[in-house]
Amino acid sequence: MTPPGPAGRKSTTREPIIQESEAPEPEATRRDAGTTESSRANRGWWDRNADDYQVEHGTFLGDDRFVWGPEGLDEVEAELLGPPEELKGRDVLEIGAGAAQCSRWLTAQGARPVALDISHRQLQHALRIGGSFPLVCADAGALPFADGSFDLACSAYGALPFVADPRQVLHEVRRVLRPGGRLVFSVTHPIRWAFPDEPGPAGLSVSASYFDRTPYVEQDDEGQAVYVEHHRTLGDRVRDVVASGLRLVDLVEPEWPVWNTSEWGGWSPLRGNLIPGTAIFVCERD
Repeated sequence: MTPPGPAGRKSTTREPIIQESEAPEPEATRRDAGTTESSRANRGWWDRNADDYQVEHGTFLGDDRFVWGPEGLDEVEAELLGPPEELKGRDVLEIGAGAAQCSRWLTAQGARPVALDISHRQLQHALRIGGSFPLVCADAGALPFADGSFDLACSAYGALPFVADPRQVLHEVRRVLRPGGRLVFSVTHPIRWAFPDEPGPAGLSVSASYFDRTPYVEQDDEGQAVYVEHHRTLGDRVRDVVASGLRLVDLVEPEWPVWNTSEWGGWSPLRGNLIPGTAIFVCERD
């Protein structure tokens, strides 16, 4: 796979501040990558690529929409966090916020969001666009918040596809949620890992084992990881949720809508009409 430009990483339609950088093309491979290596690599990748990401995907994501994935499922329609009128006054943690579009939408509903991201550069874009909510640069595996700080947590393609220990992240989210709190997170649908990351007909033939959990790694000439993405099967994701002490309420697999003619990495109308591209997990803390 090539870096998919995960859909939860927010962009903007406004003119970004471009950083000029030149680097040789990394080598793509499948190999083990632990927690520290994955965190370091992905922090650097998003810092280097935030500008390009925002230019490429800004029109689709806008400045203050809450979109769960490349299919374009909007929280306005999905109400996975609950009816919009019930969000007023709720403390909400957005994990992997990027430029914090979701937090802006939540603010408009009367919620009190906090936007967290591992990438300082992504949060600079959030600052540039503006908003009245806090921005926090931190690793999702070590949330800098007290127990029971939030009513809700959300993550649209943020953090979980990129961490070596998703249970640690989920444990942390459970810790900062209040009893009865809800976590909703979206990730690349696990079945996608069996297919090439191609939007056209070449992406419709199985090319790898769905059960091969070896991480996808891009590394430099010295073998240092510069991008890491981790595969979990659907069953793995369910077991991760349960092991963290959360209860799985729903699993949403958005269908590709007729109106969406966009291609986004390996996501496309052709593929989206045949196989799922996104999995959304709705969880609660009892």
